[in-house]
Amino acid sequence: MTRSYDYLTYEVDSGVAEISLNRPPVNAFSLDLLNEILDVLAYARSDTKARAVILRSDLPKVFCAGLDLDILFGKPMSEIRLFLEKLYIGLWDAQYGLGKPSLAAVNGAARGGGMTLAISCDMLIASEKASFGYPELDLGLLPAIHFTHLPRIVGRHRAFDLLFTGRSFAAEEAERIGLVSEVVEPGDLRTRSHEIAAGFAARAPNSLRQARAAFHRANDLDYRRGVAVAVEDFCNTAITDDAQEGVRAFIEKRAPNWPDPESA
Repeated sequence: MTRSYDYLTYEVDSGVAEISLNRPPVNAFSLDLLNEILDVLAYARSDTKARAVILRSDLPKVFCAGLDLDILFGKPMSEIRLFLEKLYIGLWDAQYGLGKPSLAAVNGAARGGGMTLAISCDMLIASEKASFGYPELDLGLLPAIHFTHLPRIVGRHRAFDLLFTGRSFAAEEAERIGLVSEVVEPGDLRTRSHEIAAGFAARAPNSLRQARAAFHRANDLDYRRGVAVAVEDFCNTAITDDAQEGVRAFIEKRAPNWPDPESA
């Protein structure tokens, strides 16, 4: 059974639902794409044929490169807040209530909002060609949601390095620091993801749902409380002169001319 959307498809086979993103050139988050992701996760929750969910990309070199910057450039805080509440709160709630394990299969570049999407899943499997990064500060923005979860996964000092340098890092490093569960050859990513998901799907569904809910309650309640703070922090920063200049410079493919802090 297949459901098609403008920017993704949903297909179930042998108890495994596969959500495939396809918004060329880089699967950048628009409001429409985000709405489709939230809609398909809600559908997967109610789909009795699906017992595990894989989130992947149809684009060969990118998982998700982050936000469509049109969402931020010159927009009022009310519009930015609406998007961030869906990306941070809506996505977290959708995954929390999914009722079945979710797996991100990261084939290529995951940046910014793409990192938010990947870490919303229960597990991350990566291709050897995958790469990761938090470039928000390069644009005068904040990787706000990642301040909440990343230090718990990789440790405070390593998280500071990744978030504040904005450097990209390869799948091998992501696995070594505990961000990624497993790294496989590029040609094996889809097969391996389905093997893992099929193992989940073969388990008793009611017990698995209860176990996953208990796991999330034990590990994610503080994260949920931190989400609202992250929305405020991001929105308050996105409307600053720094952020608007950073986004404008990225769009114009030039170095940013940061405002003088003494004139702020």
